[in-house]
Amino acid sequence: MEEVFARSGMVDPDRLKELSVKSDARGWLQVISHFAAIGVTGYLLYLSLGTFWVIPAFIAHGILINYLYAGQHEFSHSTVFKSPGLNEFFGRLFGLIVLHPRDFDQIQHFAHHRYTQKWREDGELYRDRHTLGSYLMGLTGLWLGLRVPPSIVRASFGRVDAPYVRGKNKDKVILESRVTLAIYGAIIVASIVLHSWAALLYWFAPLVLTKWGHQIQNLIEHVGMPHDTNIFENTRSTKTNAFMRWMCWQMQYHTAHHAYPSVPFYRLKALHHAAFTANGLKPATMTYLGFQIAVIKALAEKPEADQPDDKVWVGVGLTRIDNGEAVSLARAAARA
Repeated sequence: MEEVFARSGMVDPDRLKELSVKSDARGWLQVISHFAAIGVTGYLLYLSLGTFWVIPAFIAHGILINYLYAGQHEFSHSTVFKSPGLNEFFGRLFGLIVLHPRDFDQIQHFAHHRYTQKWREDGELYRDRHTLGSYLMGLTGLWLGLRVPPSIVRASFGRVDAPYVRGKNKDKVILESRVTLAIYGAIIVASIVLHSWAALLYWFAPLVLTKWGHQIQNLIEHVGMPHDTNIFENTRSTKTNAFMRWMCWQMQYHTAHHAYPSVPFYRLKALHHAAFTANGLKPATMTYLGFQIAVIKALAEKPEADQPDDKVWVGVGLTRIDNGEAVSLARAAARA
């Protein structure tokens, strides 16, 4: 995705060109380190079977697997490696692992970028508005086992309902769903023949039961933000630690990513500085815990359908740093 969704002048064109350069070394470092971490937690899970320590090992292993979706997201943008083929191969591999087939996810995600926060056009807003109950259900991630596999099955029979999947893309999604089901079927058959629980214990169960660990990132990015076309108003970044940024492939710099999606994830920190810090601005930013407390409190008072569409209702929006003090720009952000 080469589009730019920020207003012109935010980042010097030469600097943006420099930040958009892809690095195979940085890409391989992230891929190898993430798989290595999963290997370590998988081994710890094996060693801890039958003991209390199986619980933290299982949780850590599952969360690391879930955050492979952050990698799939980057492969969809083709920003990890210079080679389109490598980006596609690993995107498909990661998609198989996290139960989000690559073609459909890419189509949905590009719709999300092009129509961010526009109801029913944004691929991620093709849903009912949250109530407190539906939000908490979404936070658990249990919908993964309830909704995603049936949707793959329906697509394999030629039924693709999402309005953002059109024309030849429907054929791609249908074929992909059939291939995906064939691969999953082969894994099930092999597990039965070999009398092995490995796929369930080290992959599917941790993935499904720790989906909440990834949902804390998914939900913080846009929930409670205005349904406005200005990227600096409708997208939220996350304040967290270096480990979480590594595990999420730097997607906590989410406002910068939405503004310039062609910039590789390993340069988002520098992009964030060039677009915001250097201009005396701070995008809407919250901590994971602070966001969850705020959104649950807001939804306990009234559902999303009764919240304002035209302004932030969780946290604060874009701010300007004036003499060390953050001053909210609210909807005047675009003119700042």
